[in-house]
Amino acid sequence: MGDRMTAALAVLPHYLGEHVVLSASALGLGLALSFLLTLLAVRNSRVRWPVLMFASIIQTVPGLALLALFYPLLLALSAFSERILGAGFSALGFLPSLLALTLYSMLPVIRNGVTGILNIDATLVEAARGVGMTDWQRIRRVELPLSIPMLMAGVRTAAVWVIGAATLSTPVGQTSLGNYIFAGLQVQNWVSVLFGCVAAATLAFVVDQLLALVESGVSARKPVRVVFAVAVLALGITGAAWSRGADTSDGYVVGAKSFSEQYILSALMVHRIHGLGAHATRRVGLGSAVAFQALAAGELDAYVDYSGTIWANVMRRTDIPAREDLLAQTRDWLLREHGISLYGALGFENAYAFAMRRDRAAKLGVATIADLAKYAHNLKIGGDLEFFSRPEWPALRKTYRLEFASRREFQSTFMYEAVVSGEVDVITAFSSDGRIAANDLVVLGDPEGAVLPYDAILLVSAKRADDPILERAFKPLVRAISVEMMREANFRVDRDEGESPAAAAKWLAEQLITTSTNQP
Repeated sequence: MGDRMTAALAVLPHYLGEHVVLSASALGLGLALSFLLTLLAVRNSRVRWPVLMFASIIQTVPGLALLALFYPLLLALSAFSERILGAGFSALGFLPSLLALTLYSMLPVIRNGVTGILNIDATLVEAARGVGMTDWQRIRRVELPLSIPMLMAGVRTAAVWVIGAATLSTPVGQTSLGNYIFAGLQVQNWVSVLFGCVAAATLAFVVDQLLALVESGVSARKPVRVVFAVAVLALGITGAAWSRGADTSDGYVVGAKSFSEQYILSALMVHRIHGLGAHATRRVGLGSAVAFQALAAGELDAYVDYSGTIWANVMRRTDIPAREDLLAQTRDWLLREHGISLYGALGFENAYAFAMRRDRAAKLGVATIADLAKYAHNLKIGGDLEFFSRPEWPALRKTYRLEFASRREFQSTFMYEAVVSGEVDVITAFSSDGRIAANDLVVLGDPEGAVLPYDAILLVSAKRADDPILERAFKPLVRAISVEMMREANFRVDRDEGESPAAAAKWLAEQLITTSTNQP
């Protein structure tokens, strides 16, 4: 517990700084747009309904989906800009997060502003007209002051929403307090999850109270309160911008998806780059599609993916060739279509595999998926969030004539908990996952080869294809990591009170040195 809390505190200034700058930028832009649209909606009834409807529709889109949708849109705009103007822009991280959170902030401000202004006593408005006030004077001197309580309630709500939703920006490459939560969920570091939640909630509470102080100062005509609250907010944003850290744009950027094996491998890759005297940073917790698109666009320099994922998700292939044929065709396609270099397979496979509790499998006499088929109609299956939409699922059902009593989808951490607790009987585990050993599960054989090969493959972007540093750092990793080594590294992270991914990566690096030293 103490080590994990120390590790969480060590990165708090950076995570908090990124989170505050993102939230403040989105809220500031959102308020500017919201105030403008509020005035238009109040003055023109034809504009009012479309504005409120647009803001309401945005709120129905889940925050994570809204963030994810902006990334491919910005990638396309960046490519268009590069063709037309000769210069693109980064579509990863800050920009998609900023735009999504800006939209997310607008509904409470617009709705409260419109409601507050339209519900002002009509006699006061008429009196303002009667003394000769212009529309702008009436808004500035009568309508806005009287609607301040409603407007500030909307601003406070928007601020809390934005600070909370900003934790979801991790999968699109933006560092935030969400890094604690996403990483903690994947490596079962509940201290990290709790720390991230408490930090985000505390930040939201502090900002809400400072905005409440602004509200009360304006209402009570006490400018000292307003000045104090605004000064504290400004100092906080300035300090956050300073604590974000130095610009590292001149270094290498290594990506990682959102599970423990990826955190370990990305830490290993960065470790090897640093060992050659170069600088490298990591973008972790990325969505699978985002990671590949970022590599293809040159926003990531390298990351580890899996041959079956590229084959099925990116190339949209549904056939299942032999392992070496699949790898060769994948290599050719990546280079031809995106200029991406496939340095080689790391030596282990992280394939989908059916797994059961050892005692349950022994009781039923199940060792393979073919054995499982006889009992499937009475069993419950659990899978990760994408398995049942992948080509393996219909292929497995067809090949083995599988019909389960029910199926459920889980985030991968909770999927393992579900099979251990007996909520489901079978899960779609990952063959190199340390949680298989940690939970004493047995992996069922696939005698008919219905599951795609999932060799871990090291990919490098087109702009770094001939980079001598990356070649020296990564070539020794090809065919060097066995599945046993990867399972042990994963186990070190996934067990109770496990190591950090960086510590597991260091252990893996030591094993690679030992292995290469012992080779004849």
